[in-house]
Amino acid sequence: MIKINKNLCKSCGYCVEFCPKKVLKTGTESNQKGYQYIYAADAGNCIDCGICAIMCPEAAISLYK
Repeated sequence: MIKINKNLCKSCGYCVEFCPKKVLKTGTESNQKGYQYIYAADAGNCIDCGICAIMCPEAAISLYK
């Protein structure tokens, strides 16, 4: 299961770009810093590879099994 801390996300898009299953999308709502944060649009297709968490420069993404 993927968890994104919306208040740490700066919407850089690295996680979206490198997700092999295209699970992540940029949202339309903004966090407290004014960034449109990333969310798991298709979490059921997540394979828990961890690439999104590795690519996130803000450490805003965690994976739980």
